[in-house]
Amino acid sequence: MEKKEYLTIPQLAELLGISRIAVYKKVKSGQIEAIRIGRTYAISKKVISNILGNELTPQLKKEIDKAVKKTVNEYGEVLQLLGRE
Repeated sequence: MEKKEYLTIPQLAELLGISRIAVYKKVKSGQIEAIRIGRTYAISKKVISNILGNELTPQLKKEIDKAVKKTVNEYGEVLQLLGRE
């Protein structure tokens, strides 16, 4: 039996614990990358790994690093004080 490489919107909705409509809206807005096969959308396992946090893309890592640096610059002293408590 061949391993599935894609999930449908209802399958992803069940996996994430949200409604099919919510997943569909995220696909339509581009928040979730999907391919259209006829009238059905297919979401790849790689995209699902990114959504679930199993895989970190270089772009996402860059965004996270930028956010961490900004936070440390703005709240460094407060974070040090909290760390001592």
